[in-house]
Amino acid sequence: MTYSTLMVQLELGQPNTDVLRISADLARRSGAAVIGISGCQPMQMVVGDGYICGDLIAENDQLIVAEMATAESQFRTALAGCPGALSWQGSVSCSSIADYVARAARATDLIIVGTAPDSADAQRRLNLDDLVMQAGRPLLVVPPAAPLLQRVLIGWSDTRETRRAVADALPLLKMAAQVVVVELDHAGEQEAAHSRLDEVCAWLQRHGVTATTVAAVSHGDEAKQLQSIADEQRADVIVAGAFGHSRLLEWVLGGVTRSLLAPVGRCSLLSH
Repeated sequence: MTYSTLMVQLELGQPNTDVLRISADLARRSGAAVIGISGCQPMQMVVGDGYICGDLIAENDQLIVAEMATAESQFRTALAGCPGALSWQGSVSCSSIADYVARAARATDLIIVGTAPDSADAQRRLNLDDLVMQAGRPLLVVPPAAPLLQRVLIGWSDTRETRRAVADALPLLKMAAQVVVVELDHAGEQEAAHSRLDEVCAWLQRHGVTATTVAAVSHGDEAKQLQSIADEQRADVIVAGAFGHSRLLEWVLGGVTRSLLAPVGRCSLLSH
């Protein structure tokens, strides 16, 4: 099992350096074909007392065309020399960028995205919450200065979303130099946690992946604790299920998914 096709989403008007660097490394290691994709919504016009002149709309359209061309050039330059075929698609659509990328995900095994810069406007901003819920494909989120993906930490929770995420990550796990499976549980549940982790590791071993385990007592802030363990293990990427609780509960209380959709210092691989 391997990634045969990767899809990398590029932000318009941004350098995209880190997401392209990680994509190129994965493409070389897996021999995958790579699809570059970029989307944008048309200029938003609000009905009211004022109006937007045609010249301003035309100027914005020309800017989008230029930014699309730049993004494609960035993509082809960064991925030049990779063994798989390269292809590009870009579009201006009234639907959200998440909708556009999710529909295109039918042709890929893994979607690679960067974290949206604070400067990105609504016309160009990709909503990662919506994308991970809609895509039906794993999402690799790449923050600035992220290391190459050599050491993997799996944030295990006995949920549908986590089981799917680990299965989706198998090609990455097979390429990894180190895999650690971590479960955070309440005090008194450690024996059951160790049993679950042993079963997960046995399943991984049958797929040719050797993993170690960490079963820790939850301190309450599981997102912070998982990141702390990832620091101790020098993990380059955390694999986890996305939105095992409702999105509303995650928004109100915060949570692991919220932190992994805005990672710092390492990548996140998420599936829903």
